[in-house]
Amino acid sequence: MNAINSISEFHRLLSLPEPHHPLVSVINLAHSVFLEDEIWKGFVNRFYCVALKREAKDKIRYGQQHYDYDKGVLSFTAPNQVQQLDLQSMECGCGYLLIFHPDFLLQHPLANSIHQYGFFDYAVNEALHLSAEEEDDLITILHKIDKECRHIDKHTQEIILTQVESLLKYSNRFYERQFLTRKNNNFALLTRFEQLIDDYFNSDINTLLKVHHIATQMNLSPNYLSDLLRIHTGQNTQQHIHEKLIAKAKEQLSTTNLSVSEIAYALGFEHAQSFSTLFKRKTNLSPLEFRQAFN
Repeated sequence: MNAINSISEFHRLLSLPEPHHPLVSVINLAHSVFLEDEIWKGFVNRFYCVALKREAKDKIRYGQQHYDYDKGVLSFTAPNQVQQLDLQSMECGCGYLLIFHPDFLLQHPLANSIHQYGFFDYAVNEALHLSAEEEDDLITILHKIDKECRHIDKHTQEIILTQVESLLKYSNRFYERQFLTRKNNNFALLTRFEQLIDDYFNSDINTLLKVHHIATQMNLSPNYLSDLLRIHTGQNTQQHIHEKLIAKAKEQLSTTNLSVSEIAYALGFEHAQSFSTLFKRKTNLSPLEFRQAFN
C-alpha cells in the first residue's frame, strides 16, 4: 500500500509549494491540482485530515462504496486509513483541507483526547453536512490556523492545537445536531438495529454478538452507529448488546433448568466465567444468586 508520509509530500502531490509548517497545513482546494499519480488508486496518509468541501462533485471510495460530494460537507480521516481517489471523475471545487501529523500533538493533551472524537473513524458516506452558519464558523477557525502556521515560535503549537480542538468540539456539536435533525432516517435505522439484535438472540447463537458485526449488517461504521445510538437512546452499541444479552440470560435462568455454563455457551461465551463476571457487573448478582432470588 502506498503511503503519503509527510505534509510536504502531500503538498507536492497537489501541485502546491512547500508548507509553511512541516507538521500542519491548511490547504485551499481552489489552489490545488492533483497530480496524475498511481498513488491515488490506493493510499494511506500518515496524518490526520479534516476536509471541508464546498460545491464539489467528487467521488471518493471507501471500502466497496462511493460517496458523491455535491454539497458542502465535512469529513475526517485518521492516520493510516486506506483511501482511493478517482481523478477522472473528480473536480476539486472549493473548500479546505486541514492536515496535521500525529507528531504535532506530542506533549499536548490533544494527543490523548483526539481518540475521543469518534468521527475520525466514520465511513466517508457518514460525512457531516453543514449549515451555512456552521460552515462559516469552521472556516474562520481554519483561517486562524493558516495564519498561525506562518509565524512559527514557541507559542505556535499551543495556539494552533487550541484552534484544532475548538474545531473538533464544534464538529462534535454539529454531528449531534445532524443525528437529531434526521429523525425519520434515524428512526428507521434504530428500528432495524433492534430487529437485528432480536433476530440474533432468537437464532442459534454460535459466538458473541460484536459491535462490528451488527454495524456491518447496517452498512455503518461502528463508531457512527454507537454515536447515533448514544444521542437517541443514551447508550452505545455495546451497552445495547449487553442489555439484550442480560435480558436473555435472565429469561434462561428463570424459566429453564440449564446450568450457568450451558446458558453461557448458548449465549456465545467461550468461558462461563466471562458470562458470570458480566452478569454480576450488570445486575449486582451472580447468575446463581439471581436464580435463587427469583425462585
